[in-house]
Amino acid sequence: MSYKIIFTDLDDTLLNSEKKISHIDKEAILKAQEVGVKFVLASGRPTFAMYDLAKELELEKYESFILSFNGSIITECRNGKNIFEASLTKDDLHLIYDFAKENNCHILTYLDNEIVSETESEYIDVEVNLTKMPHKVVKSFKETVDRPAVKCMLLEEPSYLKEVKKRLKEKYGDKYSIAISKPFFLEITKLGVDKGVALKNLVETLGMKIEESIAVGDSYNDLPMLKAAGLAACVENANEDIKKVCSFISKSNDEGGMAYLIEKLIFDK
Repeated sequence: MSYKIIFTDLDDTLLNSEKKISHIDKEAILKAQEVGVKFVLASGRPTFAMYDLAKELELEKYESFILSFNGSIITECRNGKNIFEASLTKDDLHLIYDFAKENNCHILTYLDNEIVSETESEYIDVEVNLTKMPHKVVKSFKETVDRPAVKCMLLEEPSYLKEVKKRLKEKYGDKYSIAISKPFFLEITKLGVDKGVALKNLVETLGMKIEESIAVGDSYNDLPMLKAAGLAACVENANEDIKKVCSFISKSNDEGGMAYLIEKLIFDK
């Protein structure tokens, strides 16, 4: 099979333990784009927090894409335009806020390229450090969040957050897409929106076949993308449940996993 597009998760997949793209992975990605393979950064991160990586990988030059907020937005890098966008309503965000308070969880969302929350915590600090976005701590979440936003997150200790996820799915699983990314991040987007749906939308928009797509991930929020792609791949450090659905397991994110995958699946024919 000749693959034409690669979708990759960022944290613990493309990015190494230093939260950077290694030189060997960067060179491989540029090499793949030079022969016409589109490259898509597919993350739960906000679009704003992915621009530097997109620039480093020259996605604008090669007309590649950013898939942000777990698939809620697809951005065309050559012009910065969103070709797909799906948001939670203000009422959705307020409803999830009430659920978060009832279940003693931190909650945040994103407005005007800022992270908005009522509280501070070590888990929110992780998101702030990952995205490099300003963190606005407000007196009233509901008063501040007065318009739609593409995603919100509940944050708490991992074992407890698994229980919260179960409760949230039981109560609102028919209203929202719900997935754990990092063990302490529970991400909520519009129903029917996830990385897999976004992958299918972009592949169709580009006139490609699903069989020509590769998805690479490491965690549970990558599952829809892995199941939707023509070939599901993961890094060696991926969750064991993720490895079970992948037909290609690459080297770890600290050992040039993306470079190894590109060499084997794109150039080693």
